Amino acid sequence: MIPSISITGIGTGIGKTVVSAIITEALEADYWKPVQAGYTKGTDSEWIRSVITNDRSKIHPEVYKLKLPASPHIAAQNENIEISLEKIYSSYRQLPSDIHRNTNSPLIIEGPGGLLVPLNEKAFVTDLIKKLNTAVILVSRNYLGSINHSLLTAQVCRQKNIPVLGWIFNDEYMHYEEDIVRWSGYPKLGFISKLENPDKKAIRGEADKIKSSLLGFL
Repeated sequence: MIPSISITGIGTGIGKTVVSAIITEALEADYWKPVQAGYTKGTDSEWIRSVITNDRSKIHPEVYKLKLPASPHIAAQNENIEISLEKIYSSYRQLPSDIHRNTNSPLIIEGPGGLLVPLNEKAFVTDLIKKLNTAVILVSRNYLGSINHSLLTAQVCRQKNIPVLGWIFNDEYMHYEEDIVRWSGYPKLGFISKLENPDKKAIRGEADKIKSSLLGFL
């Protein structure tokens, strides 16, 4: 099993955190979101912790927890700081050593927004993924325009030589999955139903449905 997997999406608000929770639960993995921008209603890490039912997953603290719900580079500027990839990488290396050795306990790393979200004036989410040297799972939500956004995301991955494990799709508008798989060349790892109430029971149920398929690609 791949020890570290980055979760990124085709944009903001496409269900990336919910999918991250489902993958974390399915694999009994650890979870880490190094950059959190906006937390007036709680952080994604806190929410993940509240919906995970297995007793193996560990939720690791953020490196940057920024108040403003904005692009990370703007949220950081608002607090007169600059996000450093070296600092994130150093924190990654200091996580419990079994993450780097034990292939039975992967680390799920959730990035902010999509691949070209800027972290500072020079670095983007793609640069962080390359720095951490992880494979990627792409999250796509079915909506009008998602084919374009999904294929643009796939194109960036190819241009940047980012290894992609495949797609996880969610929501139920028009079911564009097979077209996106065919045109992108990346496989479908699973589909998540639209969850009106993504509580512990719902996350566990979706994790059980996707687990065998997910393991088949890892």
